Amino acid sequence: MKESLNISLVQSDVIWEDINANLNHVEELIKDLPETDIVVLPEMFTTAFSISAPQLAERNDGFTMKTVSRWAKEYNSLFVGSFIAEENGCYYNRGFVVFPNGEKLFYDKRHLFLGGEERIFTAGNKPLIFNYEGWNINLAICYDLRFPVWLRNKDLKYDLLILVAEWPVNRQFAFDTLLTARAIENQAYVCACNRVGKDNNHLRYQGGSVCIDHKGKVLGRLEDNKEEIRTFTIDKQQMERFRELAPFWKNAD
Repeated sequence: MKESLNISLVQSDVIWEDINANLNHVEELIKDLPETDIVVLPEMFTTAFSISAPQLAERNDGFTMKTVSRWAKEYNSLFVGSFIAEENGCYYNRGFVVFPNGEKLFYDKRHLFLGGEERIFTAGNKPLIFNYEGWNINLAICYDLRFPVWLRNKDLKYDLLILVAEWPVNRQFAFDTLLTARAIENQAYVCACNRVGKDNNHLRYQGGSVCIDHKGKVLGRLEDNKEEIRTFTIDKQQMERFRELAPFWKNAD
């Protein structure tokens, strides 16, 4: 069990629909990664936010997961992100958690975005809350952020919410505001990793990857419009002390 965790956010550009190129790009970005507990990648970090699922989907034992498993072992870190997955003839925006020992957990995005994603992909129906180094961690994907009931921290089931995203710049204010709200209302740390750059849908991404504490204080925000990796330290004892002193969670509906 660790009283504090180091969590590294990889705010990267994403090459359109090129799995190999994106894996190589991330490998180059993380080659000098300092010692850390958790590494967070953007949503659909191998393809960008594409609905070309039949051409891009992989299985859980495909090249992307094999590569991420190698990284997790090499860096002795938990790796988190999402990719386009296929299972039993259905396509998913599938979040993944890969442990250093090779264990994998998956979360299928619950809220599919309007205008294409909901027509191609199948929505998940189960949250993923898992334990790592004594911390309970909840994984969510992009559009899930807008739905506080789905992320409600009932009876303090989780200590850290990790959000992986491809959230465009024209809605950046909502992204920033909702992340802070989720931290405050759930009395939990929130760490979000968003991409930068421009995709083939002519959408621009500013980034704004951020780590927010259990009171809603921003511990740090990555530089806008720039590929960057930054590591934050989060403290469990401080959070638990605040939850005891201000037990707002007990009055949750």
